[in-house]
Amino acid sequence: MKRNIYADFSYLFVLAASFGGVIVLGAFVAPVVFNTDKLPVNILIDHYNAGIIMAEIFHRFSYWLYFVALFVVIYEAIQYKMAKRDSVIIASSSLVVFASLMFSVVYAPRILAMQALGAEATQSDTFTNIHLAAEIDFKLLAVSLAVLFIRRLMLMKID
Repeated sequence: MKRNIYADFSYLFVLAASFGGVIVLGAFVAPVVFNTDKLPVNILIDHYNAGIIMAEIFHRFSYWLYFVALFVVIYEAIQYKMAKRDSVIIASSSLVVFASLMFSVVYAPRILAMQALGAEATQSDTFTNIHLAAEIDFKLLAVSLAVLFIRRLMLMKID
């Protein structure tokens, strides 16, 4: 069966773009938004409002993560049927789907809901725990995307 290079390229592109998005949001956007007092211009946003901005950014990124999860499931199911998989691919693709959906379906909506209750709700232990879990999930997503990208690239080279 002839290999579809466009599907393979698209898949690797989506994985790389998703990894880039996770890194940019986590390492660049969040520190800037939450530390506006350190900017050279006179912009000062309190922590609560910075959180609202970041939550909206992550909420919008969640739509991309829905697409990524669906694309990974479809592509990997096709590859599974063609016997082009291994345990690393299965584990990392499962983690990508799990982490994407956990972030998009559970963490982002709960954080938005608690922020809608006001600044006091964001000071609670519950909010802190949900936020910490979302951070861990985002890091897990980054690692699993990188592993899946590298392993899928390695398997393509072997073919």
